[in-house]
Amino acid sequence: MNQELVFAIGTLSFWITLILLIRLALLGFRWLAPAPGDDRTRLVRGMIIASVGAILFSLIASLSPGQVGRTIEGTGVRIPVVWFYAPFWGWGVVFSVIGIVASLVQWTLGISNEERQTRLWSAGLWLIFGSLSFALFTGYKGTFTVFRGAFYLQPLTIVILIALTLAVLAFVVYTARRSTTRSFGKMVATHLALLAGCVVFGLPFAWLLSSSFKEDKDMGGGIVWIPKVTQTVPYLDPKDRQFQLNFEGTPVVASRIKDLPGGLSQFDVLTPFSLRGRTFEAPLASAVEVPKQVPVVEGKIAATEFRAKVIEEMADGSRRVQILEPPQLKDQIRVFKRDQIEEVRPSGLRVQNYPDSLQYLPPETNFGLRYLYNTLVLVFFSVIGTILSCSIVAYAFSRMKFPGRELLFKVLLATMMLPGAVTLMPQFLIFKQLGWVDTLYPIWVPSFFAGAFNVFLLRQFFLQIPMELEDAAKIDGCSYLRAFWEIMMPQVKPALAVVAIWTFMGTWNNFMGPLIYINSPENMPIAYALQLFNGERSGEPGLLMAFATLTMLPVLMVFFFAQKYFIEGVTLSGLGGR
Repeated sequence: MNQELVFAIGTLSFWITLILLIRLALLGFRWLAPAPGDDRTRLVRGMIIASVGAILFSLIASLSPGQVGRTIEGTGVRIPVVWFYAPFWGWGVVFSVIGIVASLVQWTLGISNEERQTRLWSAGLWLIFGSLSFALFTGYKGTFTVFRGAFYLQPLTIVILIALTLAVLAFVVYTARRSTTRSFGKMVATHLALLAGCVVFGLPFAWLLSSSFKEDKDMGGGIVWIPKVTQTVPYLDPKDRQFQLNFEGTPVVASRIKDLPGGLSQFDVLTPFSLRGRTFEAPLASAVEVPKQVPVVEGKIAATEFRAKVIEEMADGSRRVQILEPPQLKDQIRVFKRDQIEEVRPSGLRVQNYPDSLQYLPPETNFGLRYLYNTLVLVFFSVIGTILSCSIVAYAFSRMKFPGRELLFKVLLATMMLPGAVTLMPQFLIFKQLGWVDTLYPIWVPSFFAGAFNVFLLRQFFLQIPMELEDAAKIDGCSYLRAFWEIMMPQVKPALAVVAIWTFMGTWNNFMGPLIYINSPENMPIAYALQLFNGERSGEPGLLMAFATLTMLPVLMVFFFAQKYFIEGVTLSGLGGR
C-alpha cells in the first residue's frame, strides 16, 4: 500500500470522525430534549454506535502519515485534505463500494424481513455494477490519482466553529420539539445545507478569483487564500535607465541600448509585453526617463531594524540596497545575501495582473478588444439566427397542416442522433468552396438553419397555446406571419429566453468551431484566445487566472440577470408561460 493511499484513508477517516462527532452531538441534544415521538432507547443506541465509530475512525486517522509530498508551512492545528481523480469507471467502483456498505448497514438495521430483503437486492445490484465497473476500469488500464494537501486553523477559530456547530444543532433540536416551529427548523436546516453546498461548489471560482490577484510566488507551497503584494517604490536606476516614448504610434517603455550618430539612440521595448524584444531607433530628445519599480525589503543591522529598496541584483544572488529608514541609516548603501533580508509583502490585491495579461496579447488584437468584438458578433448573430429560424420552424410544425408534417418532424429529430464528427468534413468542404475559411461566417451562419433540439423545445411550447387565440386573430384578418409574430411569439417569451441564454453560453464558450475555421489572431473569439494564452503563459498562473476571469465575467453577468428564465423554462406547464 503506497503512501498516497494511506494518506487518503487517514484523511477520509479524519473527516468521517468529525461527521460522527456531529451526529453524536445531535443525538445527545435530542436525548436531553426529546421531541414528540422520539425513543430514548434508540437515541442511546445511536449515540453508542456513533461513539464507537468515531473512536475507530480516529484511530485509523492517527496512523496517517503527516507528509503530503511537499512542504506546507503554517501555524495552528493541521487539517488534512485529499482529492481524487479517476476515469468514469473508477468512480463507478467507488460508488459501488459505498452503495454496498450502505445497503448492508441498512440490512442490519432493517425492521421487517421485506425491508431486509430489499436492502440485500440493493447490495446485489451495486455488486453487479461495481464488478462491471472494475472490469472496465482494469481493462482500460485506468489509474487513480490522489491529490494531497493540508491547511491550518488557529485554536480560537476551532473553538468558534465548534460553538457555532453546537448552537446550530441545539436550535434544530429545539425547533423540532414544537409543531409550530418544526417547519421553520426544517427550513433553516435546508437553507444551511444549501448554503454549505453553495460554499463547496463556489470554492473553485473563489480560488480562481483569488489567484487572479496573486503573485507567482504565492502559487506554490500550499493553499493561500489571501493574496499578498510586494511593496515597491520608484527608483531611477543610472545603470539601467528606462524611457517612455512612442513606437509605431504605441506608447512604450524601453531601455536604451546604444547611442547612434545624428542624435539618435537604439531602444529595446520592455512594455507592453506583446512588443517586448522589438528594437527601434528614435531621437533621445523625444524620450522621457521614467523610474522603475523596485521591491522594498526589511532586515536587521545588529539590533536595528531597517527598510530599504533594492537598487541592484548582484550576479552571486545577493542584493544591493539603499536604506529608507530608520533616519540614522537613511541613504546608506549595503549589500545583503537573500537570506538576510525579506521582501515586504503586506496583504493586498495585485490588480496589475489584469492589465499585464492583456499586454501579452498580440498587438493586432488591440489588447483583447478584437477578441471581444469577434465574440460579440458571433453571439449576436447566433442568438438572432437561432431564435428566428427555430421559432419559425417550430411554429410551422405545431400550427400549420401540410402533407408529410409528422414524417418531416421525425426526420428532423433523427438528425440529433448524428455525431458532430460525421458532418464536420462535409461542412468544412462547403465553407471552403464558399471561401469562408478564416472568417466568422462558418460559425454563425449555420445558426440561421434551425437546430432540432430548439425546434422540439419551442414546438412543445407552441402546442400549449390554445388554438382559440390564433383563430380569433385570423378572424380579425391576421395572416400566418402576423399571427406568429404578434400573437404566438409573446406567449413563448420564457422559452425564447431559455434558447437565447443557452445559445449565448454555447457560442461564448465555443472552441471547436474557431479551432477548425480560424487561423489569424484578429479573427479569433475569446474561447480560442484563452486556449492560446494558456499554451503561451501557462508558467505564469496569476496572469492566466486574470485572463480567464475576464473571459468569464460576461457569462456570469448573463447568468445572474437571467437565471429565473432557466427555472421558468424547465417548470412551465401553464398557458403560454403564465
